[in-house]
Amino acid sequence: MSQTIATALTSAIEKFDNKVFIEDGDLSLTFRDTEQLCHQAAATLIGRGFALGDRAAIWAPNITEWVLAALAIHCAGGAVVPINSRFKGLEATDILAASGAKWLFCIGDFLNTDYPSQIDRSQLNQLQGTVVLQGGSQAPHSAWLDWLAEGKERLQVAPEQVKQRIALVTGEHCSDIIFTSGTTGKAKGVITTHQQNLRTFTIWSDLVGLDESDRYLIINPFFHSFGYKAGILACLIKGCTLLPQLVFDVDQVLERIAADKVTMLPGPPTLYQSLLAHPNLNDYDLSSLTKATTGAAVIPTELIDNIRSRLGITTVLTAYGLSESCGLATMCRHGDPSATIASTSGRAIPGIEVACLDSDGRHCDADEIGEIVIRGFNVMQSYLDNPEATAESIDSAGWLHSGDIGSLDSDGNLKITDRMKDMYISGGFNCYPAEIESNLNRHPSIVMSAVIGIQETLMGEVGAAFMQSADPQLNADLMYQWCRANMANYKVPKHFIFVDSLPLNATGKIHKPTLREIWSQSQSSNV
Repeated sequence: MSQTIATALTSAIEKFDNKVFIEDGDLSLTFRDTEQLCHQAAATLIGRGFALGDRAAIWAPNITEWVLAALAIHCAGGAVVPINSRFKGLEATDILAASGAKWLFCIGDFLNTDYPSQIDRSQLNQLQGTVVLQGGSQAPHSAWLDWLAEGKERLQVAPEQVKQRIALVTGEHCSDIIFTSGTTGKAKGVITTHQQNLRTFTIWSDLVGLDESDRYLIINPFFHSFGYKAGILACLIKGCTLLPQLVFDVDQVLERIAADKVTMLPGPPTLYQSLLAHPNLNDYDLSSLTKATTGAAVIPTELIDNIRSRLGITTVLTAYGLSESCGLATMCRHGDPSATIASTSGRAIPGIEVACLDSDGRHCDADEIGEIVIRGFNVMQSYLDNPEATAESIDSAGWLHSGDIGSLDSDGNLKITDRMKDMYISGGFNCYPAEIESNLNRHPSIVMSAVIGIQETLMGEVGAAFMQSADPQLNADLMYQWCRANMANYKVPKHFIFVDSLPLNATGKIHKPTLREIWSQSQSSNV
């Protein structure tokens, strides 16, 4: 039997005995405790008719129950469908419908929002029910603690039945479907397997130097490839103690590092910049910190040096990947100089190839710019129910076309020089204008919209939305409130510009270079 995420949990018990796996406030769970709870939850899934290969979604922030639900789904032979915890009901419903998820595990009433009540169940005939992991809800649901007991007590599912289901799962089975936004505006579900993810993040963990002594503060959201795979799976593989962080708060993170003796602290560059900028940084004992990984943006060399000198972190590494490559393709190594770590994303991980291709499909020479392509065991199986998009992304030679632009130096280090067309990064999150435009166009008064990313100091980049409106009373404030109610906060444009018409090119497509000129001119006139 090939290893799966469920059998990796059993292996962790054999390797690390009763070592603590999860610490969350007053809660402390060993690997053995975790397996017991996951098997209980899996028993209920099986008793409710959840079949091998079925899918279940998780819509919640970084809480212990997220980890338990994900592992339970794997133990029941299913695929995990993470949903961005920042998504509104409309967006979450779209993912649930596209994935065909049979069950939804989610937070209840959280931050004054009743999450289950936001779901449009009229569009979800396949959804059998909702399990609320924490808190209550006005919507019909099962409570997590009741769910844990139901399989054994009411449905009479024996522990042996769970073990039998686990034994049916192979490394080639789908482990998760992570939906990634794209330039078409329609989210695409990336299918990867147990074997792919375990192999990828065993390599990542080895390169980082993780081991069972590490106490890993996971701030990256669990719904993201990094939080889920480089976080939960890495801790499972290496026996680290997992410390979930609900939200990023500078004071709280500094306090946790000191109190919980955190050794591993990954995150985007903005995380470290926030820590370094804290006025009372020197008042906190950060001596336990030894490891950090970052990426997702250009990093000043000074930041790498400051992470080492002021935060005391000896291991600082950068990496590059995308959901379609299991979240990882290249990585720096121990001993790389600060300039290499800051200016590149390192070299291809063992077992895969990374190249840059010019417009004719020719392999670029060293330092020559082209499209970044990836080939190897970590390339996704396909996009869910989308063979056309799959064929566009993976060519006949097996190369995954990232849509990112970069170059490889003579040592094979990858430098990202540009991103996918039109995409911008706001607050560390990838923002795809076509997806945001699609949401804007759902407003009853919006005739047409176009979004561009513009540079701002604080957030790096923010969105500027140009819109034609059928309602002369609609203004920027009203549009902003509507967006806040209907899409994730990071997607909400900062600027709303109402225009009589949008500039079109000869083929009838919106000409965004003209919009950038309009924006620049408007800013110049305001100076």
